[in-house]
Amino acid sequence: MSNAQSIKQRIDDNVIPTYARFPITLTHGKGCHVFDADGKRYLDLGAGIATACLGHGHRELATALAEQAGKLTHVSNLYYTEPQGLLAEKLVKYAGGSGKVFFCNSGAEANETLFKLARLNGEEKGKFEILTTLGSFHGRTLAGIAATGQPKVKEGFAPEVEGFRHVPYGNLDAMREAITPATGAILVEPIQGESGIHCAVPEYLLGLRALCNERNLLLILDEVQCGHFRTGKFYGWQTIMADHPDFAPDACSMAKSLAGGLPMGAIWASKPLQDLLGPGKHGTTFGGTPLICAGALKALEIIERDGLAQNAAKLGAYLKEQIEKLITNYPGVLKKVRGVGLMIGVVLAKDITAFAQSKRPASVQMVQRLHDAGLLTIPAGADVFRLLPALNLTKEDADEGLALIESVVKELVS
Repeated sequence: MSNAQSIKQRIDDNVIPTYARFPITLTHGKGCHVFDADGKRYLDLGAGIATACLGHGHRELATALAEQAGKLTHVSNLYYTEPQGLLAEKLVKYAGGSGKVFFCNSGAEANETLFKLARLNGEEKGKFEILTTLGSFHGRTLAGIAATGQPKVKEGFAPEVEGFRHVPYGNLDAMREAITPATGAILVEPIQGESGIHCAVPEYLLGLRALCNERNLLLILDEVQCGHFRTGKFYGWQTIMADHPDFAPDACSMAKSLAGGLPMGAIWASKPLQDLLGPGKHGTTFGGTPLICAGALKALEIIERDGLAQNAAKLGAYLKEQIEKLITNYPGVLKKVRGVGLMIGVVLAKDITAFAQSKRPASVQMVQRLHDAGLLTIPAGADVFRLLPALNLTKEDADEGLALIESVVKELVS
């Protein structure tokens, strides 16, 4: 049995199969490339689903983590630590300079915190309900799947947690009509990721803000996948609303690449909400630990110093432009490209002949073929593959990825 087979067998035998894993066993990486146990090199344009924002094997990040681990790895949030305070200060600054943050360990936890915040805010008036959108994804906890607007994630987990209803994404009239006396908040993703990269337009977010102001509701945003400079600014809503600098939600969630690939989630809450979650109302053992905060601080320092936000915007536009050319040349395989910055979804054409014999979604089949060619991407929905690379992607990396995509597309045409 090879080393790769041994690793795979050990995981299959001992890890609960919550993921339909691809048959790739990764051992190490450098920059935007990873290597499997057999030595095969892959260009990673998935980055752990938008998480490894500095790629792999980043020496400066590793050094910062080692230094912090040598001083203080973990203490309870019953005490104060410098890395947590420095990181909180920075995140509040990104949000405009007011409000406060809460640290946790994942996007699902961050969204759970938002749900509790919204319920606490509306408790006295009986406003417990949160309106979300079809196609959304807000985590796999019981409340997270109730908030998620995709039936497939709810299967087998009835009865649902009460207090969530869903309306079509981008439809202001539907949102307005769905409001009841029990509604306390509206939750949306500025860019829906898991359903195939659907971007809100400024008019939609402006309309939601006005509607929430009019009806005394909270507007809360899920920035778990689209945040942290992936779109060119720290928050995805800041990129979308660049021409409307006064726009802001009441609260938002963060996670994914916030700590450079380490497990961290957080929420930002505006000043009127910042102290609702007092002692005994919420908590976390591992959230905001010195080690992870030090990693997040170093990742943000590198992103700012090296201009990686600008790089994300520039190379994202370049990738979309080049993919548009591929769509023109290969309309029988590629249909559309969507996204902002380095959060890109490529929509596949319908009825691709080479995919007809399999019951697997076209998105998964395409991703598998890209894997075989040496490119890691992420499926989304039935017909989209996502490009969510590290923010330090180079033009050479981008061109390598485009060439690999075209090589697979050519095979599907022939």
